[in-house]
Amino acid sequence: MQWIWEGIQQAFQLLFKDAEVLQITLLSLRISGSATLLSLFIGMPLGTFLALKKFPTREFWISLINTGMALPPVVVGLVVSLFLWRSGPLGNLQLMYTSGAIVIAQIVIAAPVVTGLTVSALQQLDPKLQYQLLGLGASNLQMVWILWKEARLPLLAALMAGFGSVISEVGASMMVGGNLRYETRVLTTAIVLETNKGQFGKAIALSIILLVLAFLVNMVLTSVQQRNLPSK
Repeated sequence: MQWIWEGIQQAFQLLFKDAEVLQITLLSLRISGSATLLSLFIGMPLGTFLALKKFPTREFWISLINTGMALPPVVVGLVVSLFLWRSGPLGNLQLMYTSGAIVIAQIVIAAPVVTGLTVSALQQLDPKLQYQLLGLGASNLQMVWILWKEARLPLLAALMAGFGSVISEVGASMMVGGNLRYETRVLTTAIVLETNKGQFGKAIALSIILLVLAFLVNMVLTSVQQRNLPSK
């Protein structure tokens, strides 16, 4: 219990007095925020296509996406490492042990989450709605936009789930980023480092900062989501 109390006290001191901890916190937010936004650009169109289009292998691809929602981060880290390593297909890009490599790994983690939840959100709508919109003269883009607006609450939940899946992961970030000081060290990898060093007070403090950061982001998104609830 004493370690926990010391960790709470140290969290406030580190966040406002330790420039390195502030840099780690901002880097975590930048990497995970970028990965989440890019996952939206990938996942929402792909999920919309799978939800609205009927073709013979659709169930297979949806099953594949749903399986991807449970991908272990260490497996993602291994696969991305194989691609980004010097001898790998993308080795010439020299992204290994950079923040860009962590973003790529986190996109692989978050994109299936966003895609799968987008499929689920749109399939919950009345299937006749898209045909009614097209019958009224809406273009395909206009129809998709209206469907997204109708499913905005679960789509915001998909955004929160995508962000939550990457801000808290550690395995992939450690494997492709290397936990380099001032370059690729994020909150989760810093927590592992301080724990291995026996600095439990600092590890708890960093954990508290991570939880507060995740809470604040989700509080903003939840506020937007609840504001869009249909009035009774």
